[in-house]
Amino acid sequence: MAARRRHWRLYALGGGLGHLTRAAALARVAVARGHAVDLLTNSPFAPGLPLESWLGSGATVHRVDARLDKAATVAAVGAWLAESTPDVLVVDTFPRGLAGELVTLLPTVRAPRVLVHRDLNPVYVERFDVARAVDAFDLLVVPGEDAPFAHHPRAVRTAPWLLLDADALLSQVEARRRLGLDDGDSSPLAVVMGCGRPEEVAEAGETVARLRALLAGRAAVLWLVPTPHEGGRTVWPALEVLRGVDVLVGAGGYNTVQEARATGTPLVAWARPRLYDRQALRLREEERVGDAAELEAKVTSLLLHQAGPARPSAWVNGVHAAVEAIERVAR
Repeated sequence: MAARRRHWRLYALGGGLGHLTRAAALARVAVARGHAVDLLTNSPFAPGLPLESWLGSGATVHRVDARLDKAATVAAVGAWLAESTPDVLVVDTFPRGLAGELVTLLPTVRAPRVLVHRDLNPVYVERFDVARAVDAFDLLVVPGEDAPFAHHPRAVRTAPWLLLDADALLSQVEARRRLGLDDGDSSPLAVVMGCGRPEEVAEAGETVARLRALLAGRAAVLWLVPTPHEGGRTVWPALEVLRGVDVLVGAGGYNTVQEARATGTPLVAWARPRLYDRQALRLREEERVGDAAELEAKVTSLLLHQAGPARPSAWVNGVHAAVEAIERVAR
């Protein structure tokens, strides 16, 4: 347990599921170590996720409506920060805030400030003088991939962050059962992730339909969604069932890639265009696809023709080292 109970505030604004997933990983370990955690998110998936029960009784989640305009979102952040003085403020990815609001709001926070610092588009870094914004933080935690200011004197590198440790994952048999496959069904399984922007979720459903037609009778194909969606199977966190998955189809976002690498799950992924993230750099050449035909060919080859290496049974989850580093600045 942590030496002293501290009040953490976690800022995790940003579209999709990525910022919320990283913050949830951090919050869960912090709560388990005795801290009180207040998490702010505007992920469109947040209203449908059982975050409070999953994070533990020491966590409070503030869900900002993803449909709010910039002014309303900035007002919500200001109100959240003004509620009480934390012992530490942790900001995911954007040192200036999603809308630049932290430039003026950070000086009002009389507590140590921590930035979760991952790769950022260099155009954004230069245009908005991110170097100056980074200097307002007492600690930079770099979660397992290179980043523009990874060599900053106040930066600490960790292994990649994951929502679950290895011993919390379901076995292959249990995972396949959770995914709705019969115990006697030994068909290889491809899972298509249904998260991201609305049009990307819809495209995932189309990918499932094409793969099912292509692989009929030879493999099972599932559409996995974090929150209920017609035609999808709702599972969150998806990491829990990856030992039962033979091929994962998704995008090159931080969490999908790190979860696939940790569990040794073969990945076939689009490099989605993002304003701040560079997914193409995160993906290996053998993982990345440029069109539907290439995706179908790679999935088919991985499922039916290649015996991959043994899957790892354990890994280092960098979120534990990150919590310990944050505890040191929050004393």
